[in-house]
Amino acid sequence: MKANKEANTGAEMRALHAATLTLLILGVIPVRLPADAAKNEDKRTMTSQSKFYCNIKALSPVERSEHKQLTDKLITLRRKIVETNNGYEFQFDPSDVSIEELSKWVVAEGKCCPFFDFHIDFERGGKLLCLRLTAEDGIKPFIRSEFQVPANSTDLFHGRTGL
Repeated sequence: MKANKEANTGAEMRALHAATLTLLILGVIPVRLPADAAKNEDKRTMTSQSKFYCNIKALSPVERSEHKQLTDKLITLRRKIVETNNGYEFQFDPSDVSIEELSKWVVAEGKCCPFFDFHIDFERGGKLLCLRLTAEDGIKPFIRSEFQVPANSTDLFHGRTGL
């Protein structure tokens, strides 16, 4: 019975991710995830000396491990980083990173860092996949620290060409 319940939970999660992705692509729902600030204030841990906090208990240990692996993959495979007025855009080759992976990452990241606004774009006839992280003033140092963004703008291109 436990194996059946776990299988159902996995299937339900895949169906939820697929439905969310479909709604995101169709523009039916916004990508911004609501904050649970009031409920989780006591569970938050300050990750830097700023007003931005990560709720480290928002994900189970298994979810946190999977999210860390996906975060590392995204950091490794990003092809270009573009600084924006209120955050950063990370660009990927869709053959390296899928929309499903970005959607899964956004859902998990939104649980622990609800202050982010997330934007996923599929551009250039399907040859460019972009993830933009934005928030209110002061977010850039947090993003640079958490997502290993080089301080020197000449380092924003990561060795790959073609984009």
